[in-house]
Amino acid sequence: MPLYHCTLTLHDNVFFATREMGILYETEKYLHNWALSFALFGIKYIPQPYRLQGEMAQKPTYLDSKAEQNLLHLNKAGIYVFPAQPMTWSYQINTFKAAQVAYYGKSKQFGDKGADKNYPINYGRAKELAVGSLYRTYIIAPEAMNFPRWIRLGKWAAKTHVDFVKIPDSLIQVKSGEYVCLHPLNPLDLPSDTQILLYNRIVMPPVSLVSQAQLRGEYCEATGDAWKEFKSQFPQLPEQIRLPLRTSYGAGNVAATA
Repeated sequence: MPLYHCTLTLHDNVFFATREMGILYETEKYLHNWALSFALFGIKYIPQPYRLQGEMAQKPTYLDSKAEQNLLHLNKAGIYVFPAQPMTWSYQINTFKAAQVAYYGKSKQFGDKGADKNYPINYGRAKELAVGSLYRTYIIAPEAMNFPRWIRLGKWAAKTHVDFVKIPDSLIQVKSGEYVCLHPLNPLDLPSDTQILLYNRIVMPPVSLVSQAQLRGEYCEATGDAWKEFKSQFPQLPEQIRLPLRTSYGAGNVAATA
């Protein structure tokens, strides 16, 4: 399948609650590939149910073949999106006020004494990815794919510009053995015969990612003099590319194949 290099530029602050530490809600600097997949292909390839009721509304359906809205539709279309790696990024911390409701609020130990202050009792701070942050990812997709140039990301539906470069097939070599992948990966999407030997863990919902991973298995590589010549036309491309082959959503996962 053809491989595309993709850059994403944030035109709004992007927020999603990776970690909740008291009143601070922090956004991870990486972008999860499942979220990117819905943002890029959610309308054309993944059905959007008008309403969710009952049990299906209370559980995630990313890899649930019985649910209408799932990522397995992209497997059938021959599409896979890797997680996005930050190239340049910065943060902005914004303070917000939460409404005073019965099911939310600080404990009385703090709340009662804070009522006479000149600031609200219920408030929080969101650490958001700032405007201008630049990301890189890769997409496996069929030939002559029409990619969207603008997408929406995060809880605030932040406007994000997308740019694509198709990597010529002649520059990609298929190899097998041990290698180091500098790009973040989703371990649930790796084929069962690919072994993860060493990695750094990126803890984030719904599935933790891995970075700087040393793996054993089949992979594709773009490097050498021919790659450098091609890269001279597109400065945003990395010095080399090494990515696992046969990645797909829930590859080898019981829930995805049920």
